Amino acid sequence: MRRVYLDACIVIYLLEDTAPFSEKTRQFFARNSDAHLCVSPLVRMEVLLKPLRESATTLVADYEDFLAAQHWLTIDDSIFNRALHLRAHHGLKTPDSLHLATALHHGCNEFWTNDDRLNKAAGILAVNVFSDA
Repeated sequence: MRRVYLDACIVIYLLEDTAPFSEKTRQFFARNSDAHLCVSPLVRMEVLLKPLRESATTLVADYEDFLAAQHWLTIDDSIFNRALHLRAHHGLKTPDSLHLATALHHGCNEFWTNDDRLNKAAGILAVNVFSDA
């Protein structure tokens, strides 16, 4: 089974209408419907920030429904430590290092993103969803 960690940007593109990214993301998901999708509390935090600030209650509910249907991965102290090392050695931003450390810790096979900067740190785990689109 393919365990896929979703970067927050991919969840945003999937649920919001952000041309041309949303359509390409939805097509990628359709071609990869066999994947077991994983998220973390950090994904939730990142995707809900703007809708909460803007009091977009319908969008908040859409995100909560989508996230509730996915497999949740925890973030503990060992993941923060791994993220620290990823950040120190690869120059990743804190959220990116936490996302990647979470995916690695929980044995995800793929990390879906649109950020090519993660390729070096993630190796073959990183999949840019727009590369195939």
